[in-house]
Amino acid sequence: MANDSLTNVDWNTLPQPEDDGAGRRVEGFAVPSMPLPATDDTNIDLSAPGRTVVFVYPMTGTPGADLPEGWNDIPGARGCTPQACAFRDLHEDLTKAGVGRIFGLSTQTVEDQKEAVERLHLPYPLLSDHSLLFAGDMGLPRFTIGDSTYFKRMTLMIEDSFVRKVFYPVFPPDRAAQDVLDWLSANG
Repeated sequence: MANDSLTNVDWNTLPQPEDDGAGRRVEGFAVPSMPLPATDDTNIDLSAPGRTVVFVYPMTGTPGADLPEGWNDIPGARGCTPQACAFRDLHEDLTKAGVGRIFGLSTQTVEDQKEAVERLHLPYPLLSDHSLLFAGDMGLPRFTIGDSTYFKRMTLMIEDSFVRKVFYPVFPPDRAAQDVLDWLSANG
C-alpha cells in the first residue's frame, strides 16, 4: 500500500493497541550500557546520567513508499511520523521541563532513519537497534511482519540509568510528547 499522507491520520479509523503488560515489565529496569548508532553519526549510551526521553516506535515511513502489508490493521503500528513531529514541536518545552536528551528508537537502520530526520527537521537524533540486542536486554515488546521485526510503541522516561516511567500503550501517537510533558508537570 502506497502511503501519500504520513502526517494526516484519522485515529478513529485505526485499531487501538491494548495494554498487554509490557510497560510494567520494563518500568524500573536498569538501562544497560550499550551504545546505539544514531542518525548524527554518533553512538548514544542511554544509561548515561541525567533525564532522557526515548520514544520507541515501529518505523518511519517514506513518502510514496509502500508500508508493510496490513500495516494499518496492526494496533498501534501507524503514526510514527506524527509522533516524531510531536516530539519535535514540544522539544523546547520538554527541555525546559528538565529533559536533557530526547531520542526516537526503532529497529530500522540508521541509513533508513536519516531520511526522516532530514525531511521532518528533527532537532534530536533517531537511534537504531537493528540487531535487537538492546531490545532483548530491556524486554522491549515487538511484533513481526514477514522477515522484519518492529517495536511496539512505548515511551521511556529514563533517569540516571533507570526507567522511571513507561507510557504504554501509546495511542494516539501524536499525543505522546504532550503526555510526557503533562507527566513531568505533575511529577517533576
